[in-house]
Amino acid sequence: MTSITTSAIDTPLRRSVERTCDDLAMLVLAAVAVIAGLTFRDYGLGWDDYTHAEYADLLLRMFGSGFKDTAALSFANLYMYGGGFDMVAALLHKVLPLELFETRRLLGAIVGVIGLAVTWRLGRRVGGPLAGLAALLLLALCPIFYGHMFMNPKDAPFAVAMIILMLGLVRLAEEYPQPSPRTILIVGLGAGLSIGCRILGGLALVYAMVGFAPLFLEELRTEGLREAARRFAHVVYVLLPGLVFGYLVMGLIWPWSIMEPGNPFEALTYFSHFFEKPWKEMFDGAIVSVPDMPWSYLPTLFALQLPEVMLVLMGGAVFSTFALLPRGDVPARRKTILLMLTLAATLPLAIAMVKRPALYNGIRHFVFVIPPMAVLGGVAFAWTMERLRANHRTWQPVVLATFCFGLALSLAEMIRLHPYQYTHFNHIAGTVRAADDRFMLDYWGLALKQASDELREQLVERQEVPPVNRKWKVAVCGPQRPAQVALGPDFTIGWDSNAADFAMTLGEFYCKGLTAPVMVEIKRDDVVFARVYDIRGRSISSLLSIPAP
Repeated sequence: MTSITTSAIDTPLRRSVERTCDDLAMLVLAAVAVIAGLTFRDYGLGWDDYTHAEYADLLLRMFGSGFKDTAALSFANLYMYGGGFDMVAALLHKVLPLELFETRRLLGAIVGVIGLAVTWRLGRRVGGPLAGLAALLLLALCPIFYGHMFMNPKDAPFAVAMIILMLGLVRLAEEYPQPSPRTILIVGLGAGLSIGCRILGGLALVYAMVGFAPLFLEELRTEGLREAARRFAHVVYVLLPGLVFGYLVMGLIWPWSIMEPGNPFEALTYFSHFFEKPWKEMFDGAIVSVPDMPWSYLPTLFALQLPEVMLVLMGGAVFSTFALLPRGDVPARRKTILLMLTLAATLPLAIAMVKRPALYNGIRHFVFVIPPMAVLGGVAFAWTMERLRANHRTWQPVVLATFCFGLALSLAEMIRLHPYQYTHFNHIAGTVRAADDRFMLDYWGLALKQASDELREQLVERQEVPPVNRKWKVAVCGPQRPAQVALGPDFTIGWDSNAADFAMTLGEFYCKGLTAPVMVEIKRDDVVFARVYDIRGRSISSLLSIPAP
């Protein structure tokens, strides 16, 4: 992967590969934007949406009061996270003719498309137009990323912020020791947004320190210690305005972080330990307490949930990166860029495997490693096509067809699972059908929206009305707020199944299967995501199949 030209494949009518790939990339971005704009309302609320909306209101109230109302700085534990996404959603809600949670879904789609565009530009910069297009396709057709971008208010925006920062670091490596004002701005913006989203954004400092080692060593060898030190000091000096800008951005979206100099470190300490009452989740067929998840949790889920084509290409890129580090014929800047991307894609997983923190909700907390994985995969694909062009041109159509087939597999699963793409398991796992008995699928409870919509429609069709002087009562096994928002004011939501008219349950291991008439069943690939039972006149003691934590 030391050099990739723009002529890895031939195009008809002498049309340049660069122009063709860029046009296709713009077409892909436009298609994703249109599809997202048509479907964002399909995505339900997760466990945290309502609380995040409350956090946004408190933050805006704080800014509006001139920092006199500081309730936001002690709200739950969200004050230790940035609230930029939440505040923008709340502000957009004031001007858009959409419900609040529809606005949040739309903003998630917009942020996700921005992340796709930045990933394309980063892949293009590292590996050329074909690599950029391949990286874009790999990320756009990654069900985990695509699904999370609509409804994950913390991890998806954080992933986009981190890839912006990675673009700035790559540009810095290319331009070292004379970074342009644009690069300084991107580094500062990316740093402010990423740390302002989650303190984990500080990992980028590790990527930079370790990743720049080949470049620093080359500087020492060719320029000497004094000149290399002078160049490094110059880069730090010119980066200062960008870092100050980043600090201001961080303070804007995460006000608590700048109230005291040590607050970011307090957040790091807080999140390094499990801070909630432990509960249990399904992993590999066993019910395990989240602080006791095995070291294999993340590698297993990444291997079974990412598209096969991304796994193969990313794995090849990581192997190639470490293989070229000892080579003297590879430019130091190239080593630095590929090493930073490789660290961004793998180091967080390695740290988690060693430290073994509490792990839960699948891989949602590690969505931020998927964009650099896509970039590495795109670079590996472009490098492969270039090598084949030079030595085995007849194999190019075969590799291209295989790549397209891998993307088509992901696309087919995304269509079949809609709007639950984030629950995707690949064909290695046997898709969600085989994974249902071994892993958590709809841990966010998104299916409760569709179940609620269909329950209301059925009651209207049957012309049923609630009993006199009260509303319909629905007992919910799963997140209650999403069901309440989806059902509307004519329903009362609660845990008590004895006094309820209907029971709404997720298809997860902790919800009982009831012996009662099924009114609504939400299924994908023959897997039940949610059910609504008619339990009128029945005595149902509990909806839980295991004791509450």
